[in-house]
Amino acid sequence: MSNLSWPELLIGAGVVTALRYLFFAGAAWVLGYVWFRRKWFHRKIIQALPSSKQVRQEILHSLRTLLIFTGVALLTIAAARRGWTQLYWNVEEHSWGWWWASIGLAILLHDTWFYWTHRAMHHPRLFRHFHRTHHLSTNPTPWAAFAFSPGEAVVQAAIFPLAVTLMPMHPMAFGVFMVWQMFFNVIGHTGYEYNRSGFMRSPLRLILNTPTNHIMHHEKVRGNYGL
Repeated sequence: MSNLSWPELLIGAGVVTALRYLFFAGAAWVLGYVWFRRKWFHRKIIQALPSSKQVRQEILHSLRTLLIFTGVALLTIAAARRGWTQLYWNVEEHSWGWWWASIGLAILLHDTWFYWTHRAMHHPRLFRHFHRTHHLSTNPTPWAAFAFSPGEAVVQAAIFPLAVTLMPMHPMAFGVFMVWQMFFNVIGHTGYEYNRSGFMRSPLRLILNTPTNHIMHHEKVRGNYGL
């Protein structure tokens, strides 16, 4: 990373950020809204398809978010080059045990960050400025995963520099965390419920949000603040 020029880093960060979104959101869209739309429609939480206008709106807002996320990625790289983060390259510095543990801790940190910032943005004085854009989709699609206002995009991107500042993280472990975060975000916005009916009676319901939970949040604009 230290040998790359800033233009190369800009292109690399932009491509990685865009591919992460396009791969997961695109795959979920093709599966749920093209190939298996009829077969899976009984699992559709809201029994209606979104308008093409809404889908275009979600994509445009998400593209703006990608630009902001790329900017935050560059700032994080700049901080790492100055030694302001705890990113490290040699796994032996902290062991493979920590490599895996750091992923779990990053997921826990992100879940906590998302819940409280999300809940705060539902305050009447903040909602219109930060979170209204995301709630324009009452019947969201996978493309809505990054459909944020600029302010919300900055708040949600802040978890990335925060994670590598608070604890040691290997870049590959950080990459696994980002993939998990994107995957879980997209699943919550697919509009389909994939869990078996018995899931809501299992202990997992206490720690994992479901697509139904998140779609209800989009509909009612309250409750179910977790990712």
